Amino acid sequence: MDHRCYYFQGPVNVGYINQGDDGVLIDTGIDKQVMKHIIRQLHEKSLPITHLFITHAHADHYGGAKFLQNQTNILTFAPKIEEAILRNPVLEPMYLLQGNRPLDELRNKFLEAPPIAIDHIVTEGLMCFGSIEVELIALPGHSVNQLGVKAGNIMYAADGYFGTEQLEKHRIPFIIDADATLATIEKLLSLTNVGMVPGHGTYEENPAQTLIRNYDHHVSIVTTMYETLQEYKEGCSFEIFMKEMCKRWEVSLPSLSVWSLYRTALYAYIIKGIEDKRVTYQIKDYSPYFFLLEE
Repeated sequence: MDHRCYYFQGPVNVGYINQGDDGVLIDTGIDKQVMKHIIRQLHEKSLPITHLFITHAHADHYGGAKFLQNQTNILTFAPKIEEAILRNPVLEPMYLLQGNRPLDELRNKFLEAPPIAIDHIVTEGLMCFGSIEVELIALPGHSVNQLGVKAGNIMYAADGYFGTEQLEKHRIPFIIDADATLATIEKLLSLTNVGMVPGHGTYEENPAQTLIRNYDHHVSIVTTMYETLQEYKEGCSFEIFMKEMCKRWEVSLPSLSVWSLYRTALYAYIIKGIEDKRVTYQIKDYSPYFFLLEE
């Protein structure tokens, strides 16, 4: 295996693997300006771009893909389910608003990128991008069917975990499934002698401590959830729960877009509590109220 692995570090990392006349980009960054910069750097070094792999359908990871497809004849690959959103990007702000037609405020470049064509829908397992052989590894939790890319002893982990700085910045990371998120971090921890590039953060030759910090961070959020619900013996509406969690984690909600992201993440923890039989709920006063069950 004679490939070379690189990444373009930025607010969203973009991976690149080269072998001979083949070059695969892993994600594209948020918009065409990022993509222009990457294309220019690769052309300056006479490195090819023949394939594109999108790890998951969040706008910050594929916002530059349409521009790239318009510029060059490239084969584009994406995971199943994620590809449906990549072809129909309005689905992202729609699901963040619980299925409603989204308000214009949610139809911004952070939540809805230009639609792209997908040539091949892929699943977990061995994969060849031309002469470049990689292993696609399922990393769900942050999105429904996110796939990471392992090339030799380098893992492009997408948003399977976050750099320490990003954890501290966002406080409550965006997830849709808390159990899957924890299982994904455990899976990444099980990969030995593998350096990793997160979607947000920096490459680490030994990422174990960062992965453990991610795991512990999610467990701390779950603990805070139980502590919050403990204070509401008569049940807690989701609105009150979200307000208390954001206050405790010092999260600010300056816009409807940001609110929708945190609402989704916090519901993921509530669902974990229900499935772990630590939380129950009932409809009263026209709203779901959540109750902590004693262990």
